[in-house]
Amino acid sequence: MLSEFIREQESPPHPHITKVVIPAAGLGTRLLPATKAIPKEMLPVVDRPAIQYVVEEAVAAGLTDILIVTGRNKRPLEEHFDRHPEIEEALARKGAEAHLARVPGPGASAALHYIRQGVAKGVGHALLCARAHVGNEPFAVLLGDDLIDPRDPLLDRMIAVQRRLSGSVVALMEVDPRDIHRYGCAAVAPTEEAGVVRVTGLVEKPAPGQAPSNCAVIGRFVLHPGVFDALRRTAPGRGGELQLTDALDRLSRTGPDRAPVHGVLFSGRRYDTGDRADYLRTIVRLACERDDLGPDFRAWLAAFVSHDFRETG
Repeated sequence: MLSEFIREQESPPHPHITKVVIPAAGLGTRLLPATKAIPKEMLPVVDRPAIQYVVEEAVAAGLTDILIVTGRNKRPLEEHFDRHPEIEEALARKGAEAHLARVPGPGASAALHYIRQGVAKGVGHALLCARAHVGNEPFAVLLGDDLIDPRDPLLDRMIAVQRRLSGSVVALMEVDPRDIHRYGCAAVAPTEEAGVVRVTGLVEKPAPGQAPSNCAVIGRFVLHPGVFDALRRTAPGRGGELQLTDALDRLSRTGPDRAPVHGVLFSGRRYDTGDRADYLRTIVRLACERDDLGPDFRAWLAAFVSHDFRETG
């Protein structure tokens, strides 16, 4: 196994990254009952399902080979990115050009593929399901609970760092130390490049007071294919699931010359759709910033807050 890992590490350096894996087989239990029959990735965020924001981010970063790992009741994801000739023809007959332009979505600019995970055993297991598709080349992983504002192109930066430094790259965000137990957490060391750190260890959702830093892992990764061997050698972790964080921790401890793991510190706009309160905040924030909706919505929201809560408070 070690010899296989070394051969993977000695693959041609700095290839152009075109592939991305989007795990989407989770049950969405924190958003029940809405997710009982509707995939959580298809819940609308203003006027687009959450999964579309993620695919658009990948396409904007030049990733044109997209594999979505699905599970039971996830067929609506495939249908969303498929062509809808009836809708297109109806809109064309009505002359509704503005609506028609939005129908194809980001799937028209990339090749979308789907594979079933079968049983949701964690992000690490979802990536192992993608092994044959990815092959022996670096690839990106985008988790759907985190939406990154397109004005803050995090993925572009991560891909550039991976091309320069090889190995794997994770996105990190500094959070309040009181909240770090909600995230994967990275132990880090400085590098000569501003905003880039060396990851020396990772732990998934550390117990209060035991976190090595306040650097939280957020849902963006650019991974060396050696991560697959690390995943195969990693036992199930927190929640009985195969954790990507645990495999990256293994890689970070292998040695700087063989399997470096770096982190890009992100301080831009990130929207969380992971639970009910965060989901609602995401919708409000994005609606407020829309040119077509924002002015009227902000005015209504200000009046609602000042009037209705004054009356009931």
